[in-house]
Amino acid sequence: MYNFYSNKLRFGNARAAVRFGFVAVLLTIVVSSLLLFRAPTGTLRRLRTSLPFGKPSIAPSKYPPAYYEELLQQNPTSFRPHPIDHLIDDARRVQDSLLARQSRDVASAAARYREKRGRHPPPGFDKWVEYALSHNSVLVEHFFDRIYQDIAPFWARDPKETALRAATWHHVVRVRNGKAEGVGNVEGRVPWLALWTDLVKEAAKWLPDVDMPINYMDESRLLVPWDEINQYATEEHQKRRITSLEQTMTKSKGLKALDKEIGDKAAYDPEWIKSDSPRYWDLARVACPAGSPGRDVPAMTDFSGTPEIPADYKPSYAYQGYVKNFTASTDPCIQPHLRGMHGTFIEPITMSTTKELIPLFGGCKLPMNNEILIPGAMYITQDPFYSGGETHGPPWEEKEVGVVWRGVGSGGRNKAENWRRFQRHRLIEMLNGTTVTNIEKHNGQAQTFEMAPLAKYDYPRRREGTIGTWLSNHTDTGFNDLNCFPRDSNCTYLAPYFSEKPSVPMAQQYVQKFIPDADGNSFSARFRGLLLSTSLPLKATIYSEWHDDRLLPWLHFAPLDNSFQDLHAVLNYFTADERGDAAARYIAEMGKAWGERVLRREDMLLYTWRVLLEFARVCDEDRDRLGYIDDLKNTTG
Repeated sequence: MYNFYSNKLRFGNARAAVRFGFVAVLLTIVVSSLLLFRAPTGTLRRLRTSLPFGKPSIAPSKYPPAYYEELLQQNPTSFRPHPIDHLIDDARRVQDSLLARQSRDVASAAARYREKRGRHPPPGFDKWVEYALSHNSVLVEHFFDRIYQDIAPFWARDPKETALRAATWHHVVRVRNGKAEGVGNVEGRVPWLALWTDLVKEAAKWLPDVDMPINYMDESRLLVPWDEINQYATEEHQKRRITSLEQTMTKSKGLKALDKEIGDKAAYDPEWIKSDSPRYWDLARVACPAGSPGRDVPAMTDFSGTPEIPADYKPSYAYQGYVKNFTASTDPCIQPHLRGMHGTFIEPITMSTTKELIPLFGGCKLPMNNEILIPGAMYITQDPFYSGGETHGPPWEEKEVGVVWRGVGSGGRNKAENWRRFQRHRLIEMLNGTTVTNIEKHNGQAQTFEMAPLAKYDYPRRREGTIGTWLSNHTDTGFNDLNCFPRDSNCTYLAPYFSEKPSVPMAQQYVQKFIPDADGNSFSARFRGLLLSTSLPLKATIYSEWHDDRLLPWLHFAPLDNSFQDLHAVLNYFTADERGDAAARYIAEMGKAWGERVLRREDMLLYTWRVLLEFARVCDEDRDRLGYIDDLKNTTG
């Protein structure tokens, strides 16, 4: 049986593999480099990309910046290479390889599409490419891999049923005759439907008739068993073919017939599982690949104690203790210890989950979830709460050497019997200088973590027991709302360890050099704002997002393990000497420059537009013949 996870992106089909055999050998060399950063190992995923080769066709200004390059070339006795230096260097090479395969016109974009996807592009692809090029988008096919992972299972489902369920959902962005509207009662709800509708409106005149049903919950909802998804993916892969020009249809029939049939038809609701949220892990692990470490590990029932790190903790996705494969680091299927270290699996705030595959779009999901990703609504709002507004912070040399974080004690329902396991509580306690000093000087014990062993992270502050002192002098972190449960508990169970602190607007946080970012009830909506700031984001997450294939760890942000065992060592590297400071500045500035090129509203529109082109096709009864072929007609006719 075709394995959906271990073979996710093959180089075309069998005939293409023969025809491009020599190229495949070269690609394999480059792919192995990418796997250090993004693609999961073993049988858990198919390779997320087929990397290009050659010289980059564009490069950010000051690439690499002189201040960082000069330090790396100094006397090695003064600056002995650190593991993070190697990770930064590898990330730069991966970015060069990606940029080498930019498309500059419709023909090259369509050719790369066929090579990678095994089908003709969908109708309307030419208008999509023209918009991308006219808006200076970095057009790399790899950036859209997530779309094809998300939509693949629907090629095995009945197209009419998929279209009907999409059209009758509770909240829908609907496109008909080139106009978009939001459908559904949103009274008392956050303005997500309006935000997504306004985004789609910008491309509606080029879109076919299509419906985008949206998830209105923070939490992702679809957990289809892996065996079922794998079977769907097998069928999708077998159906791929590039039809002849004579066989290909270039226009969809639209949804007029479907609209007549809908009438007052109620939304299709599968069986929703809404109780026993503390055992959410048992639902999630069934969606993990067979043979993965988390598949057969049952949910925990006791969350009262300090989280336990696996003995001799050396995750396969790390290089000398630092995250190198960010995609794998976010995957709970290969880290079953996360079932007792992340609020999502301890006790989510709300739970409404199904094991059935239905069409549903959302801003984030767990690696084992089955929603179709689009840019999070909070990324397209103008609310400065998430972005910091127009202020992105002073230049690096004017910043304070410090760590700042403010947020809610979210991540799930934290209670007296489970709060020690929550990711945000762990982050804040690990950044508390008093707590860390008590551990270092008096063999004290923290409530949410254990210090990483000296044998794993050996550096002067760790040996001398001065991490706590540094934290006391350089951190400003805390909760502005402890979010205790029940609310009338007055947070007595947290009172000995945490107290609420005044909020700090994002614009003021950008004065500090370092800003950690951790999951709340789902993904952190501040991440895009942090990337576009002049500060350095330190990112840990278990959630997938639309932008994952266009961001590289150690080049655009600093990744953290979800255990935060590497947190103190990462901060030490960036703050111990001028080389570390130059590296931090380099990543912060590269991330900002890159974000300004690939995380713009135009880029989010293009991603959503392309998702809808593909979803419209998969909902069409003639989908196997639908495609864009004008570029081929021009070359053959």
